[in-house]
Amino acid sequence: MTTVHDHTTAAPPAPDRLGGNPRRSSGAKGHPGRPRTRRVLGLLAAVAALVLVVLASIAVGAKPIPLPTVLDALLHYDPTQEDHLIVHSLRLPRTVLGLLVGVALGLAGAVMQGLTRNPLADPGILGVSAGASLAVVMAIHLAGVATLQGYVWWAFAGAAVVSVAVYALGSLGREGATPVKLALAGAALTAFVGSITSAILLIDVATLDQYRFWAVGSLAGRDGAIVEQVLPFVVVGTVVALGLGRTLNVLALGDDVARGLGQRIAVGRLLGALVVVLLVGGATAAAGPIGFVGLAVPHMARALTGPDYRWVLAVSAVLAPTLLLGADVLGRVIARPGEVQVGLMTAALGAPFFIALVRRRRLAEL
Repeated sequence: MTTVHDHTTAAPPAPDRLGGNPRRSSGAKGHPGRPRTRRVLGLLAAVAALVLVVLASIAVGAKPIPLPTVLDALLHYDPTQEDHLIVHSLRLPRTVLGLLVGVALGLAGAVMQGLTRNPLADPGILGVSAGASLAVVMAIHLAGVATLQGYVWWAFAGAAVVSVAVYALGSLGREGATPVKLALAGAALTAFVGSITSAILLIDVATLDQYRFWAVGSLAGRDGAIVEQVLPFVVVGTVVALGLGRTLNVLALGDDVARGLGQRIAVGRLLGALVVVLLVGGATAAAGPIGFVGLAVPHMARALTGPDYRWVLAVSAVLAPTLLLGADVLGRVIARPGEVQVGLMTAALGAPFFIALVRRRRLAEL
């Protein structure tokens, strides 16, 4: 009798979707094709670019200051030297404020896109900028506030009140706060608050004259006192935002999957909304409404890191101040001895770049 042996040959493993070797790790955990090395190198390159832009922000202005003098002023301050005095009293506070505002807008944009799962969401979607603008107009019109230091608290309060109203309106119904309801509530209240702002400005020309200098978005004329006022809010918002990476990753999978994984969706969205209020409220109060940074920077970050929000948030926090300070420096150069306000420059620089990004890369579905 012949014994028949059944030799079963194991089927070779199927290649992955990207056509690579299935036995070889193709990237960081959970994100094939996005190696951790690429992410780290991208983050280091962004940090290096930020350092260069910071030095340029301190050196470039109506009076150019050589880089060695800038370094000497930073390391060995001598108030008797004019260049040192300019660096410490004018350029350094402006640069620090640009860093804070940039970090705040970049993180707020990434958080908003994660919360709403909308690639075109920006920090203004919760009515933060509209609320701050109305509060500043009321401060000028009703209270006679005429200083930037006075605008800060009014703007922050207005941003917080309107944002809370948006979240309360978007939470109505059995499903609670959903991305679509939050976006619709934000759009509705932004239009309503904007109409009140416009009405006040139309009937009070004096208020319009003061408001328009704040509304254009600028880092000029801001001193260390404004930096100290907004610093706590931006620092707290930044720390909390950087800790939301895992929550945003789970929310990106959809509500049903997020609930199945044990995610408390309402708590996650509420915490994200509070972060946006802190960050955008502080940034808008200090520098006025500055557009396009919160919209474009998260997409630039995803091009370097992939969809993992733990990396998107970190890289956005570096790229956003780089873009903002770079636009501010360019605005000083092209109109010397005057300058073009940074709010205009970010729109002029960001819009063509974002259009090119959309044409070359398909926007990620969030």
